[in-house]
Amino acid sequence: MWFPELAVPLGGFARPEKARPRAVVESLARRAGIEIGGRGPLSVRVLRDDVYDIALSRGLTGLRDAYVDGAWEAERLDVVTERLLSQRVPLPWAARAEIAAGALSGRLRNLQSRARSAQVGRHYDLGNDLYRAMLDRNMVYSCAYWRGAATLDEAQEAKLDLVCRKLGLAPGMRVLDIGCGWGSFARFAAERYGVSVVGITISREQAELGAALCAGLPVSIRVEDYRQLDATAERFDRIVSLGMLEHVGYKNYRRYLSIARRKLVDDGLFLLHTIGGNVSKTSYDAWMNDNIFPNALLPSAAQLTEACEGVMVIEDWHNFGADYDRTLMCWFENFDRSWPRLRDRYGERFYRMWKCYLLTCAGAFRARAAQLWQLVLSPSGVRGGYHAPR
Repeated sequence: MWFPELAVPLGGFARPEKARPRAVVESLARRAGIEIGGRGPLSVRVLRDDVYDIALSRGLTGLRDAYVDGAWEAERLDVVTERLLSQRVPLPWAARAEIAAGALSGRLRNLQSRARSAQVGRHYDLGNDLYRAMLDRNMVYSCAYWRGAATLDEAQEAKLDLVCRKLGLAPGMRVLDIGCGWGSFARFAAERYGVSVVGITISREQAELGAALCAGLPVSIRVEDYRQLDATAERFDRIVSLGMLEHVGYKNYRRYLSIARRKLVDDGLFLLHTIGGNVSKTSYDAWMNDNIFPNALLPSAAQLTEACEGVMVIEDWHNFGADYDRTLMCWFENFDRSWPRLRDRYGERFYRMWKCYLLTCAGAFRARAAQLWQLVLSPSGVRGGYHAPR
């Protein structure tokens, strides 16, 4: 899965006691070209007077809470988010303190320990009806690949096929899918490339539906944490992980890669598909942690390369993060169109929270504040070199 961090640069912000909150917020909005009370995609309507205080005291975390509460509205939340991030509007001083506290907590505790892994499962166990309504026909919950594709279904199949080609799948190979979701990759690879797949997920909802969707194929889906893989001696020709590393945490990257190395045959390949952050962090966006993805963290390039040292050789690094913007907008359109039949189960507050999640993340990828990387890794280097498809 994926989740960009909505963090903007620090510095250059006057303390709120030196100016009225409304004047300060309006000044910052103008700096980004956002009009409070105007019209059009860059307009914001403030519906509750305390929004200005919230913006100064809690920054983007507070603003997203206030949005879910109905305290303000935007005609295009994705456009407003993209502009805030692209124009590098500074954070207020109180929000800096919140980020610093989160970073300290991330350093002192392993927020992605096995004991905490069950908390992540809550997101994926929300309801298969929600994800069936929002995603493509194969239920792929990670960035699509839009080169040559016109629809979400086509773009997700293009991504799955790209992964299979990068791995050089051939009939008879055994593949491990870490964080397999509803079995979309496992089903595709088994049907199109004649491989057998073992998929693991910590979500019982995903495992149950995934097993049903893969019935009759050489696919096994298990409810299992990646750390449990060391309990068996099984090895695989190829390993894939699509949008799961965001749940691993910087303290566990090296262990995660080491486990993958032990599960891989000596001439095997591991494709790692993950959202990436532009700078190294030890904590994640507080609003996303509280409301969407518990204990999540985006890896940086530096953190990944350090974790690979002495464990895996990086054969290829492919960034197509701009494709996530279009993917997220399709997910929101599907969700919004399906909302009338979802409303009774999930409620109006959930609608605003999910809308905030999808559209602010789309804006973040559009601003290139987050990336989408596919890394191809090998145990000891491919003899003669690895040639990556695109």
